[in-house]
Amino acid sequence: MVPFVDLTLTNAPLQGEIKTAIAEIVDRGDFIMGQAVTSFETAFAKACNVPYALGVACGTDAIALGLRACGVGPGDEVILPANTFIATLIGIERSGAKPILVDCDRHTALIDLDAAAAAVTARTKAIVPVHLYGQMVSPSALREFSATHNVLVFEDAAQALMAEREGYRAGSVGVAAAFSFYPSKNLGAFGDGGLVVTQDEAVAQKLRSLRNYGAPKKYVHADKGTNSRLDSIQAAILNVKLPHLQGWNRDRNQAAQLYDRLLDSIPGIDPIRNDSGEGHVYHLYVVRVEGDRDALQQKLGDRGISTGIHYPIPCHLQPGYRDLGYPEGAFPQSETLCETILSLPMYPGITEAQVRATCEAIAS
Repeated sequence: MVPFVDLTLTNAPLQGEIKTAIAEIVDRGDFIMGQAVTSFETAFAKACNVPYALGVACGTDAIALGLRACGVGPGDEVILPANTFIATLIGIERSGAKPILVDCDRHTALIDLDAAAAAVTARTKAIVPVHLYGQMVSPSALREFSATHNVLVFEDAAQALMAEREGYRAGSVGVAAAFSFYPSKNLGAFGDGGLVVTQDEAVAQKLRSLRNYGAPKKYVHADKGTNSRLDSIQAAILNVKLPHLQGWNRDRNQAAQLYDRLLDSIPGIDPIRNDSGEGHVYHLYVVRVEGDRDALQQKLGDRGISTGIHYPIPCHLQPGYRDLGYPEGAFPQSETLCETILSLPMYPGITEAQVRATCEAIAS
């Protein structure tokens, strides 16, 4: 039996520390915007090499409120890849901006910046590159894109906590970035949670207001905000886990290297290319399958090997988003990926025997 993910391997060893951290919050009674939130924001900003980090309720809010804090709103256009999780699209729509979808690179599954350049108009305010599966979009290419087209870069780093590329860490490339702490993420809470990092003090100040009813100070509502705050208990859990994140990411990368070696001799299995070396944090290990992907997934499941598909339907073909006006065939690379990709078991603590068993089952 090889589970798709096993959270007990990272949570169980820290159970004592986590219980103590939660008990301290209960004793203090600072359940909302408490000391643990401030401590985690400070530590996470330092880990991302940026000056500001602000916790919010979830990753979707991090995108929506983060974009608003950057000045994105109605009348603006924001470019994003078609092969992302729907939360990226929802966050852009909730900011008031119009999402503009583009295709991805077939080898890396990351946004195609040439396609993004062709989609720029006079109304384009921002691009949201998704650091998909744990690999960053090239920072140098993003910075050149921003300078050439005069658009701001807002990173979706929900799957790339502590990822690195070209000397940059995820969250330090653009004006701001969104993170998610959904339980299965590389750094997972025990519920929903999100955070925005930024290098701009004005963006940080705006976000502090937007996440807290639009109030820069109590009962003074300067902005049309909302209630989206990272609660103290989740922040305390994340504080306990954060020092372990780099080690967990190394485990993921090493498991991916073993997958690469073992899958290299199996025809019809093509791993998504890693252009980041050890900087890839492998939230997911994804391969393209020639032939019947669904049949392979079923047969693996029959042998006790759990897999996933991230994602089976691109954003523009989702039933609830047909009103965006993109027909089938609009983004061929994204559509082909969605029909052929398969995510293999990946988590810190996965054993060499489990990786080998997965690859042997695929080969057979």
